[in-house]
Amino acid sequence: MAAVSQRTSFGVAGLQATERFDATAQILASFSVVQLVVYAGAQVPIGLLLDKVGPRILIISGSVLMAMGQAFLAISTNVPMGLVGRILVGSGDAMVFVSVLKLLPLWFSGSRIPVLTQLVGTFGQMGQLVSLFPFHLLLVQFGWTPAFSVMSGLALASLLIAVSLIRNAPGWAHLSTSAPMRTRDRLSAAWKQPGTRLGFWTHFTTSFMLNVFLLSWGYPFLVQGQGLDGDFASALMSIFVVVAILYGPFLGALTARYPDKRSNFALGVIAAMTLMWAVVLFWPGAAPLWVLILLLVAVAAGGPSSVIAFDFARTFNPPHLMGTAVGLVNTGGFFGGFVTIYLVGAIMDWQYVANGSNGELYNLPAFRIALLVQFVMAFIGVTFMLIERGKARRQGTKIPA
Repeated sequence: MAAVSQRTSFGVAGLQATERFDATAQILASFSVVQLVVYAGAQVPIGLLLDKVGPRILIISGSVLMAMGQAFLAISTNVPMGLVGRILVGSGDAMVFVSVLKLLPLWFSGSRIPVLTQLVGTFGQMGQLVSLFPFHLLLVQFGWTPAFSVMSGLALASLLIAVSLIRNAPGWAHLSTSAPMRTRDRLSAAWKQPGTRLGFWTHFTTSFMLNVFLLSWGYPFLVQGQGLDGDFASALMSIFVVVAILYGPFLGALTARYPDKRSNFALGVIAAMTLMWAVVLFWPGAAPLWVLILLLVAVAAGGPSSVIAFDFARTFNPPHLMGTAVGLVNTGGFFGGFVTIYLVGAIMDWQYVANGSNGELYNLPAFRIALLVQFVMAFIGVTFMLIERGKARRQGTKIPA
C-alpha cells in the first residue's frame, strides 16, 4: 500500500510539476519514464537477490529508498533534482511488490495462493486512495514541499512495520542455499520456461494502459482533454481502487477454480480496455461521463488481471527460481508503460510544435492522436501472448495456461 502510494503520487501532481519545473509534455513524461525505467530495470537483479537474501531485507531497503526519494523530491526546484527523487522512489518501489509475492509461497500453499496474491494487489491499490485524496488535498492546499514530505513520512512508517513484523519464514536459509546457480544460469533457466515468457507478455499487455493512465497521462487527459474539474477528476480515479477491491478477490477465486482459463480471463480484459479506449478517442467531442466511467472501470480491471502473470511464473518454475521468474515477469507492464508514456509525450510535443507552439499544449485533439499508440502496444502484446501460450500448452504442466 505504501509503495503504490509513492508510485502513483506523481500522477496527480503532473499539472503542478509542469509549473514548478517549467516543463514541456515530454519532460513531464520523462519523470514517469525514468521512474518506470528504474523500476523495470531493477526487477531482474532484485529477483536474483530475492532468491538469495529473502524478502525481508529487500522490503526494508525499498522503504528506506522511497522515503529518501520523496524527501528529495519535496525540496527539488529543477528537473534534474526532481528526476533524482523519482529514481530513488522507483528503486525502492521496485523491491517491494515482488518481495511480498515471494512471501506468499513461503508461508502458504495450494489454491490459497492465487487468492492471496490478488488480495495483496487489492490492498496495494488502496495506496492510490492516499495519492488521490489526502496527498492531492495537501498538494492543492499547502503546496509541493509539505505534500511530498508527508509521503516520505508514510514510507518511513512502512519501514517500521517491515522491521517489526516481516519474517522470511521457517526454513528459508535451507531453501536459499539448496540449489546454488550462477546468475546467468538462473536467468536462463527462468526465461526458458514458456510460462515465464507468457507471464511477461501478459503483464505487459494487461498493465501498460493502467500505468499510462495512473502514472502520467490519465489526470491531464481527464482535466485538459475532457474538461473535468481537477478535484472531480481526482475523485473519479478512485474507481481504480473500487475495481481492485471488488474484482481482484473475485478474479483470484476464479483463477484458483479454473486455472486452465487464466490466459482467457486476461485476454478478455485486454479486449475490454482496447474497446473502451476506441470508444472514448473516437467519440465526437468530449465523451459523456458514463463513457469515461466505463473506460476507467475497464482500464482498472487490468490491475487485477496483471496478477495472473505472476501465477504463470509460480506454476511454471521451481521454488528456487521463483524470485528470478517473478522479477522477469514484473518488467513487462512497466517496460510497456514507460515506452508508451514517452511516446505519448513525444507525440504531444510534436503536435504542439507543428501548430507553431500556439494554443494549449494539452487539448483533446492532441490527446486523441497521441493516445492511439496504445493500440499498437496492445497488438504487440496480444500477439506474443498467443505465441507463448501455445508453447506453454505444448510443454504441459499440472496447471495449464
